[in-house]
Amino acid sequence: MSFTIDLSGRAAIVTGGGQGVGRASCLALAAAGARVVVNDFVADRAAAVAKEIEQAGGSATASPFDVSDYQAVTRAIGAEGIDILVNNAGNAGPAAVDGRGPSVSLGEFADTDPADWERYFAVNLYGVMNCTRAALPHMIGSGGGRIITIVSDAGRVGEPHMAPYAAAKAGAAGFTRAIAREVGRDGITVNNIALATVDTVGLAELARDSPEMRDRIERQLRRYIVPRLGQPDDVSGLVVFLASSAASWITGQTYPVNGGYSVNL
Repeated sequence: MSFTIDLSGRAAIVTGGGQGVGRASCLALAAAGARVVVNDFVADRAAAVAKEIEQAGGSATASPFDVSDYQAVTRAIGAEGIDILVNNAGNAGPAAVDGRGPSVSLGEFADTDPADWERYFAVNLYGVMNCTRAALPHMIGSGGGRIITIVSDAGRVGEPHMAPYAAAKAGAAGFTRAIAREVGRDGITVNNIALATVDTVGLAELARDSPEMRDRIERQLRRYIVPRLGQPDDVSGLVVFLASSAASWITGQTYPVNGGYSVNL
């Protein structure tokens, strides 16, 4: 028996597609034949991944926008006729990356302020809701689609010093389950992929600058059954599978990709 995934004729968008898991997902979807719209709030990153796909013989365009900007999301996604939506953009958005705001860790929750929480929800929850709302009309009208949201084990099992991030990711996972129940009759499947720590450029920079982050990573690795950090390609294969017709009877689920960080029935 042979098994091949062919996404030819399908249009996919990956938010936060300019690096890490997003980039790997863009490349994998394109390799399976999808036309890929690469989103990133940094235009140069989106353009670089789109160029990489085209040089490999695939079809891609860059679409820079901030997922927390509902009007920008609606304009971009509404114009594309998206069949596959990968909600990958996360962390604390542009404010964290350019130094104007917090990274994932905020320290003890008792020491935080509500103003610190806002960006986590804007990107990790409302960004998912914005993109899903923008993609659904085409999917419903065309009789099907796939929505895949990257969440976090921080929201599934809890992590200290990450409470606002965990809450936003848990909210996105709950949103997925609710939407799956609404749109299954339209041939649309909606699933989550929950990640433990994945080795990305951003993580490497945090670990380089923060002894606390290095210690946290070392502690986490001791809890992994497969004792290494995740790699973006560990995730992209599942993204392609869930985007395919082979997963047409799978919806409302959360799939951990975490090296055995948590083991659940």
